[in-house]
Amino acid sequence: MAERFAEWSDVVGLDLVRYGTTADAEEIRDTAVAQPLLVSAGIAAAIALFGDLESAAASADVVAGHSVGEFTAAAVAGALTPRDALLLVAERGRGMAEASAVTPTGMTAVLGGDRDEVLAAIKAAGLTPANDNGSGQIVAAGTLEQLEALAAAPPARARLRPLAVAGAFHTHHMAPAVKRVEALAATLTPADPRTRLLSNRDGAVVTSGSEYLSRLVSQISSPVRWDACTATLADLGVTALMELPPAGTLTNLAKRALRGVELLAIKSPEDLDRARTLVADHAGATSTDLEGQA
Repeated sequence: MAERFAEWSDVVGLDLVRYGTTADAEEIRDTAVAQPLLVSAGIAAAIALFGDLESAAASADVVAGHSVGEFTAAAVAGALTPRDALLLVAERGRGMAEASAVTPTGMTAVLGGDRDEVLAAIKAAGLTPANDNGSGQIVAAGTLEQLEALAAAPPARARLRPLAVAGAFHTHHMAPAVKRVEALAATLTPADPRTRLLSNRDGAVVTSGSEYLSRLVSQISSPVRWDACTATLADLGVTALMELPPAGTLTNLAKRALRGVELLAIKSPEDLDRARTLVADHAGATSTDLEGQA
């Protein structure tokens, strides 16, 4: 695996091993660093779990990712090679970092409250519901002034939690990054996914590699509909869900939205044996691997 990370570090132009082991929190908060780091960790975990990505796709009936996790999902499902997924996400990270520097922006999670009232309050503040995560969680994004307006007039029975992110991701503020990533995407040749692959745009199962790549690019400036992905997983009758590193966020959302589904957040190598047992126990049923970062 060390050799693989050395190769991936050359691809993205970053020392992924250092950033993943000894770098401090402020260093990896830079979205240009965080995005390739997250995706490389997810891909590495899938390889460690299944032996290779072909086996991963064969074992998972459904693959999905949240935001930057869609690049991990694309690699696991075979729509993009690991190299192309990392090339693309590194460019995405650089582009989003540059776009974030233009105007001071941010994101705030709105937890609880009536859904319609939450959306109305977000709109009234001039913000975008950038992540609709379901399970009573919607993330608002926009300028710092707009976020202050939301804080001054929050929706009833809702809690606001500012997020430690570099900017207003998945909003019109990221339009310059779309153009940058679009240029690189045009040089890549995606493949059709080997297994069902969900899109953050609307939760749809995408069977065309070229369409999924197009969606990856446009998603940079459009909201993440994780609630729709969760609804698709429920409709497909998933019986087990595994979340690849960095794990925990999506598993916690699934506890409320996918009741009765066996859940496992893979957080360390010690979880791999449990994951293999889960795969064996649910062979022949519908299971899913998930990775993402809210």
